[in-house]
Amino acid sequence: MYRLLMRIVGRYLDAERAHRIGFLLLRLALAVPPIRALVARRCAPPAACAVEALGLSLRSPLGLAAGFDKNAHGVVALTALGFGYIEIGTVTAQAQPGNPRPRLFRLMRDRAIINRMGFNNDGAEVVAARLAKVRRTRAGAAAVIGVNIGRSKAATSEQAAEDYGVSAQLLAPFADYLTVNISSPNTPGLRDLHAIELLRPLLESVQAACAQARAHAGLARLPLLLKISPDSNDDDLLAIADLALEMGIDGLIATNTTVSREGLRADPALVTAAGAGGLSGPPLRERALAVQRLLVDRVGGQLLIAAAGGIEIPDDAVERLDAGAQLVQAYTGFVYGGPAWPRTINARIAAAR
Repeated sequence: MYRLLMRIVGRYLDAERAHRIGFLLLRLALAVPPIRALVARRCAPPAACAVEALGLSLRSPLGLAAGFDKNAHGVVALTALGFGYIEIGTVTAQAQPGNPRPRLFRLMRDRAIINRMGFNNDGAEVVAARLAKVRRTRAGAAAVIGVNIGRSKAATSEQAAEDYGVSAQLLAPFADYLTVNISSPNTPGLRDLHAIELLRPLLESVQAACAQARAHAGLARLPLLLKISPDSNDDDLLAIADLALEMGIDGLIATNTTVSREGLRADPALVTAAGAGGLSGPPLRERALAVQRLLVDRVGGQLLIAAAGGIEIPDDAVERLDAGAQLVQAYTGFVYGGPAWPRTINARIAAAR
């Protein structure tokens, strides 16, 4: 039923408008406490899914990746669907509108998405205030919330360390973990931060800002993750993993979206019309898994590895966990799978244990 609805909606609404309307309807429906309680009971992950990671007790290793709820509008509603954790963002120090529309495109034959959103978000100060309000509710306090931060478009690579530090300072008191995003292809120059000489001071700035903010709030140390690109060569990825280990970063998310268009079944004219942007969904699966295995071989057992990219069917999630990931994240799989998708994935994870 959901897939049929997606096809019908896809004919008449662009992908971004459909996402906005669908997300709003979901939030409105689950804003009613009895409905949310009923859905939460029905979608609760089986006990066998429970996992300890990053010092957190999670109902499931399955999380919602950044990009779906950029501004922390729907954390409570999304948690009710059975995700073990919700990663909001990407949030930047400065509020920004993102790239011109249209900027989100579905490739239905590939069950994939191309996006060039450009970190459109309300800015760290506004999102922090919103998270503070969420945390004052019982459901919000119980939710496991990761916060993904990125570089403001107006900040240069040389200003990136300070820019990320501002976001970290504001958001750290309300996060269960923080992800440093250096891998979106949609902010010019962002992937330059994979260079060790730029990445080291950036991570130092984030670490210092988090430590200061958490100490001021009387909170324990905040786990830090680094989200990396599938398009970097293996040597660069290994150098990043080594740096993360050296600096005491807690984990790596492998991977963000790709600029590659290899292996697509969609009409080439449609792909060309969509233009530049990051590709997510099943076409990313093979490379994301290869990057994960590379990192597990290098730092597995020392750093947490969260798998992302191309996780669509239940066996995808199990494969990533069997390959050494402690956590899995998805975005496109949820978009195509619908509200019942987390429950299906969790059932398979539980059965595999």
